[in-house]
Amino acid sequence: MKVYEALAEAFVREGTSDVFGMMGDANMHWMAALADRGVRLYEVRHEGSGLGMADGWARGAGRPGVVTTTSGPGVSQLATSMIVASRAGTPLVAFCGETVLGDEGATQYLDQRRFAAAIECEFIRVTRPENAQEAVRQAFYLARTESRPVMISAPFDVQMAELDDYDEDYVPSTALIRTPRLLPDPAGIDAACDLVRNAKRVVVIAGRGARKADAGEQILALQKQTGALLATTLQAKNWLCDRTDFHVGLSGLFGDKASMELLQEADCVIAVGASLNHYTIESGYLYPEAKYIQIDTAAHLVMGNGRTADCYLQADAVTALTELTRALRERSVRPEGFHTDAVRQHLTDRLHPQAEYVREPGRLDPREAIWILDHELPGEMGLVLGSGHQTDFGTMLFQRSRDVLSNYGMFGAIGQAPLIAMGQMIAQGNRPGFVVEGDASFLMHLSEFETACRYGVPLLVVVMNDQGLGAEYHKARAKGLDPELATIPTPELGTVAQALGGGGATVRTPQELRDALTEYVRTPRPTVIDVRITRAVLSTPYRRIQYGEDV
Repeated sequence: MKVYEALAEAFVREGTSDVFGMMGDANMHWMAALADRGVRLYEVRHEGSGLGMADGWARGAGRPGVVTTTSGPGVSQLATSMIVASRAGTPLVAFCGETVLGDEGATQYLDQRRFAAAIECEFIRVTRPENAQEAVRQAFYLARTESRPVMISAPFDVQMAELDDYDEDYVPSTALIRTPRLLPDPAGIDAACDLVRNAKRVVVIAGRGARKADAGEQILALQKQTGALLATTLQAKNWLCDRTDFHVGLSGLFGDKASMELLQEADCVIAVGASLNHYTIESGYLYPEAKYIQIDTAAHLVMGNGRTADCYLQADAVTALTELTRALRERSVRPEGFHTDAVRQHLTDRLHPQAEYVREPGRLDPREAIWILDHELPGEMGLVLGSGHQTDFGTMLFQRSRDVLSNYGMFGAIGQAPLIAMGQMIAQGNRPGFVVEGDASFLMHLSEFETACRYGVPLLVVVMNDQGLGAEYHKARAKGLDPELATIPTPELGTVAQALGGGGATVRTPQELRDALTEYVRTPRPTVIDVRITRAVLSTPYRRIQYGEDV
């Protein structure tokens, strides 16, 4: 057996079913061996795009995504997407071909170990035939246990060598991983009970970790016991909003004013699977009088205000919440809380649409566009949000209960969201979903819309198009610079999408947007809706940051 065959077999034993990337001299034999074993190969137009899709696949499937490149330039193309995956804590394995071992004069030579370190990726090189299978096991083990990207660098000559000692009884990394539930310290539960006993207004903040642990029922039970408001971090946006009348949406920079007015009253914050970074707690300004209880599997976390929690429970979310709620019930601890008719009405009022929208010929108010999207697209359709000024509107204003994945804050790289959305949809069986992006962001990887068409991925891309670099346009205005330097005209992206083999429309009125959405819902297929929006509206986060205003 050739080494590349053994490597391919090991990937299959690790559960690899889908691989994204581009073929080249240094990975083509390995890819062919995977295809022979029934693995689905997705040929993309750029290696970095393939990694973005593998990132989304991992987030959607809950297990390591796989990307592949050839040697040298194929590897160097991974840089931005790899750092995004690293910052997102995505388990991912990159199989990268390498030039002949030790041949630094080769045209495609790259010191791939040093490069991997620079792009925040663990590195494993296959140096001998006999360590090939172990390299795969180690890579998947690290990806799974440390939730991070790992690069396997496989020199071409080593791949083509014969492996005489092939292990037919390959033991996958999953067999080596034991994840017992972390039980909360009873003394910590007692301390948490004391903090809640002395509180009058409790807020529970649910983060990505809580959602991953499927702790929704336990969070709702704790919320009921404590009369708490339920808020989420950006990475758990809208989670459980259909299960309680006292859901305030996002905590922090992207929260609305009505919710923040209530959150300011909190004197106890219980965070579950949330790091409480400076965005979530506004660097400590959002909960000025609160004591903090933090539940997380990490050994300890420092919050966004530079402090540690008053009570830190290193424990599994489900177990810790169950124990805390039980202890509070046994001690008859039931704070006065937020669960009143007045608070319920306050929260209901915040869900109403904008009273007046900006009317500009041929341009939509972005807030109205988001309102239409939220109400016209079925709740079972998942949403991926990009980053940048134009996606801020969606980050704040999408209110329906749906699966939301945000790439905000993951290295600040624009253009990643459509790639992540494609990978996520493939992992979930090509269930229809949509992504909201800006025009500059979408055009950065326009070629991958053709990839969606080629593989029949029914992705809906909604381009919030202000024909410019929205963030820079508004920052320039705030700083007294010429904002026109950040304007870039774009073609009719709906027509471009049609030329690439999908559906598309360019819309300039609310009714045109509704009609385009109806068409997609009726017949889901790769589609771009180019929503021409006005530049006259500044998003709330930018208004807060640039002008110190909150309206």
